Amino acid sequence: MNDAAPAPTPAPAPAPRRARVRAPELIGKGGWLNTGGKELTLADLRGKCVVIDFWTFCCINCLHVLDELRELEEKHRDTLVIVGVHSPKFVHEAEHQAVVDAVERYEVHHPVLDDPELATWKQYAVRAWPTLVVIDPEGYVVAQHAGEGHANAIRTLVEELEAEHEAKGTLRRGDGPYVAPEPVATDLRFPGKTVLLPSGNLLVSDTTRHQLVELAADGETVVRRIGGEGEFREPQGLALLPDGTVVVADTVNHALKRLDPDTGAIERIAGTGSQWWQGSPTSGPALEVDLSSPWDVAWWRGKVWIAMAGVHQIWTYDPETRTVEVAAGTTNEGLVDGPAAEAWFAQPSGLAATADRLWIADSETSALRFVEVEGEGEGEGYVVRTAVGTGLFDFGHRDGAADQALFQHPLGVTALPDGSVAVSDTYNHALRRFDPVSGEVTTLATDLREPSDAVVVGEDVVVVESARHRLTRLRLPEEAVQVESVAHRTQREATEVAPGRLRLDVVFQAPTGQKLDERYGPSTRLLVSSTPPELLLAGEGKGTDLFRDLDLNPDLAEGVLHVSAMAASCDDDPANEYPACHVHQQDWGVPVRVTDGGVARLPLILAGMDEAGAGA
Repeated sequence: MNDAAPAPTPAPAPAPRRARVRAPELIGKGGWLNTGGKELTLADLRGKCVVIDFWTFCCINCLHVLDELRELEEKHRDTLVIVGVHSPKFVHEAEHQAVVDAVERYEVHHPVLDDPELATWKQYAVRAWPTLVVIDPEGYVVAQHAGEGHANAIRTLVEELEAEHEAKGTLRRGDGPYVAPEPVATDLRFPGKTVLLPSGNLLVSDTTRHQLVELAADGETVVRRIGGEGEFREPQGLALLPDGTVVVADTVNHALKRLDPDTGAIERIAGTGSQWWQGSPTSGPALEVDLSSPWDVAWWRGKVWIAMAGVHQIWTYDPETRTVEVAAGTTNEGLVDGPAAEAWFAQPSGLAATADRLWIADSETSALRFVEVEGEGEGEGYVVRTAVGTGLFDFGHRDGAADQALFQHPLGVTALPDGSVAVSDTYNHALRRFDPVSGEVTTLATDLREPSDAVVVGEDVVVVESARHRLTRLRLPEEAVQVESVAHRTQREATEVAPGRLRLDVVFQAPTGQKLDERYGPSTRLLVSSTPPELLLAGEGKGTDLFRDLDLNPDLAEGVLHVSAMAASCDDDPANEYPACHVHQQDWGVPVRVTDGGVARLPLILAGMDEAGAGA
């Protein structure tokens, strides 16, 4: 027996601390909103926890995140400052007044920096809308998150930072820099869609006031207001059913409501009030299935068709069976035609039905698309085709042949009496027309302010001028308005990558107190594709690892990588039999340019910090 004391076990070497990164300054040519005219700097925010929200107002995921952050913003108002950095995708979004309008329209109650040239976006190396960056009270970046579903993780981190910096004496409590703008009195405030009632009156979704407004036939006189924030939240689409009732797309409540115009009664007919996430049911009893930002509705072939902007799909609601189901789209964002189940959409936002087609304003691809029936009998099915538009990054105002014509983020489409369709070309401030017979696109009217919908009334068309807070009546012209052709591509710098093999790393670190839950299989997902498809020789497709080696085609100089990632994390508490779980997801479209001096690794941050690139 040896009585000698055992040699002490050497303590493990401490993990090397990651170099702390000082947050770059906030700069933007458009200046500051919601600050009472004061220019803010990071020094002004020292002592506060800061969350920078990189957003753009065309992006449905950005709007989801604005809603996700509201509770956090209210609960920690004396220690937390949320700063929006508006970083435009479309040319129209770089106009300062458009940003002012969007901040009011979406009820943004924190300071917003208008950064039309993406200066701060570039300083923070942001690659996706939306992206959230957390800065501690001493001015250092401590976390970055892309996409939706991060509110719980950020709440946990903010509470940790509050405790840490309270103890250090570096936390400063008190009111933040937000100054509310003066309210403006108008009958409508950012109206969204309209429908003609059998009475001859017009029903309008008064989006920012969370109401429906019935206007007399003149389109101006208010007859009554219906609902309010307790009933609707940012309602959009309206569809008249054969029985005279109206279906309402209650967008931020993720629901469909039915209005009886005679009695004023409102009932929820679809959606639970919760947002749909990957893995949730996509069909079933309508009141038991989650929806995601339904933006427009239309009656076609005996069902209510739904532009489900939040998940880039088209759904249907059957009033006979009271069920919903996916009708078209995969949830992948982009422009891909073909059988309905395989098609890709990008934030479909407007619908119009004709006898043989359901027309779709596919806003993020600046496209006019349609669903039609193909085949007969048991072989009958739906197919998706594109009339005008080429993809996520091409837009402008160009008339002519459909294969050359361009729109800019259209939100509405309207069937015209002659078989053609009018497109509410929102960011071009125009009403456009596509003729399926000639295949030509023309301009019907200009100098409209963010038109979002239109309805035919007799020989006129009544346009919803959303940013002028009114309806505008136009005589349908026999001759189209002539405009100078303009074409644009999204102004984002391409990432220079080396030819050959490219390592793709999606960075995800589970939030404090959570872990990836593998009890029911992999909790992560990665989908990769490219435009053009020939850009990738290997590496496209689905997988469960958040990393992948991509082989780039040496014969192509540039293209776009489309990356979709999801991770589900659950509370790490063995005593809790039913831990709360949270889904984090984001889609990236990354323009790349192949060059000898380019990088061999492409990191995309879903949540956390890129430790592998710390020394870069």
